[in-house]
Amino acid sequence: MRTALITGLVADDAARVRALARQRVAQHVGYAIGAGLGALVLTADDPATYALAITGNAITFGVLAATTLAVRRPAPVDGTPRARAALSDRPYLAVVAVTSVLSLCWAMLSTGLPLWLSRSTDLPLALGGVVVVVSSVGIAALQVPFSRFARTPGQAARTVVRSGIALAASCALLATTAGGSGAAAVAVVVAAALLHVVGELGYVAANWGLSVGLMRDESRGAYQGVNEAATATVQLFGPAVFTFALGGPGAGGWLAVAAIFLVAVAPVPALTRWATRTREPAVPSNTTP
Repeated sequence: MRTALITGLVADDAARVRALARQRVAQHVGYAIGAGLGALVLTADDPATYALAITGNAITFGVLAATTLAVRRPAPVDGTPRARAALSDRPYLAVVAVTSVLSLCWAMLSTGLPLWLSRSTDLPLALGGVVVVVSSVGIAALQVPFSRFARTPGQAARTVVRSGIALAASCALLATTAGGSGAAAVAVVVAAALLHVVGELGYVAANWGLSVGLMRDESRGAYQGVNEAATATVQLFGPAVFTFALGGPGAGGWLAVAAIFLVAVAPVPALTRWATRTREPAVPSNTTP
């Protein structure tokens, strides 16, 4: 709903992507502040502190609600909003279906990497925390600049392909650390983390560029709902994918996930061209019947 609201407040697609990038930066700054406060609460380990944290958290939701109510209403659009418009838009559904596979990148950090470090390497588990910090700093610093790579659906499609390649390369690097230890293996994991950041930044920007650039503006809520539902579905199965892939095959599991990323992004440019053509108005004919 937040994405639909932003697209209603901002008219130009390129400006919409920039606005979405800025809100994601603010969101991750909030994550960092919340994590820091949570660490202080856990350090205190006191019932009164826990009660204060819960109360403060509830107050922040009230502030959020009041702030949202203060936002002006989006301008009305031509046409009648249709809740099922996106579900009958086959080109849009195809683009969303394949690009949402890249959202496995989040389970890659939250499930795949910790599992890999604990079961298949001799590296410290704290390295997973270092990777999360690298990712958070990278997102806060670079998400807005990366938005310029998704100003149009065509740019966004190319960015998706590059992001899939970066994520696949990250998986391939992690596969080489099986049984690894020491500074060399740590350096490989950090290099994989940097590739992951590039892949995630590109995927998120491209997802906005495609989901916003290809939607029917009069039904933007329905279109963004479909896009988010597709992403949420992939995230639902993400932990199971990495648990299965890394629980038995080991390094081969990383290579299998890399292949999934590459296969998913391969058809995106062609599907985007198809979706773009269906949104172009028909050229009026000058011939007489």
